[in-house]
Amino acid sequence: MPNFNFPPKLATILFACAVFAQPAPAKPPKVSTFSIIARDPTTGEVGVAVQSRVPAVGSIVPWAQAGVGAVATQAAANVRFGHHALVLLREGIPADRALRILLQGDTEREHRQLAMIDTTGQSAAFTGADCLDFAGHRTGENFAVQGNLLAGPEVLEAMAVTFESTGGELSDRLIAALSAGQRAGGDRRGQQSAALLVVREGWGYGGLSDRYRDLRVDDHPEPIEELSRILRLHREVFPGPLPEKPEAREP
Repeated sequence: MPNFNFPPKLATILFACAVFAQPAPAKPPKVSTFSIIARDPTTGEVGVAVQSRVPAVGSIVPWAQAGVGAVATQAAANVRFGHHALVLLREGIPADRALRILLQGDTEREHRQLAMIDTTGQSAAFTGADCLDFAGHRTGENFAVQGNLLAGPEVLEAMAVTFESTGGELSDRLIAALSAGQRAGGDRRGQQSAALLVVREGWGYGGLSDRYRDLRVDDHPEPIEELSRILRLHREVFPGPLPEKPEAREP
């Protein structure tokens, strides 16, 4: 019997291609939505924020791992993309190449939207030709915005401009981008759910995970505003690590 000893990265690539060549067991509703993935080069945080006119969008679209990257899978979302994109990024494969690897074995890719960002801040995104109009994406340094069934390209433009011009923690900047997208028209069908996922090594509960902010609004008439309220509440209870005290100096 032959012994196939592939190098680790090649084995990962072959595994990903094999997985995505398999057809999905069923075709669930399309997750028409808009989202942003981003990295904070100062803190090393990476995260995703998303809004959609489906319930519990946070259970589908956002994926992230500290020291690895972040992923958004939407439209006819292939949730396998989330886990396996992080596997590829963990192997040190750049975001643009990892995206191509995942899509090449997916027969339904023209119905998908996929975006990811790696720890260098490189982002990559794909919008399939059969996604519902308006559908598109925009990538920039340390971020990418994407959406489908939107009011128009102005939604993505508003999100990008707002993210780049807003200060503060990554969580605040991500929600600010969502709010700007909604003001520009957002999802043509309206609003229902939103989610925020921001990770950083050791910043999760008790310092035992990387899930610094993992917040969801599963069904609400104004989910982005509610997500912002929950973030404020979460920050009051879990403010995050205190700044390091300066070293004492000899008088």
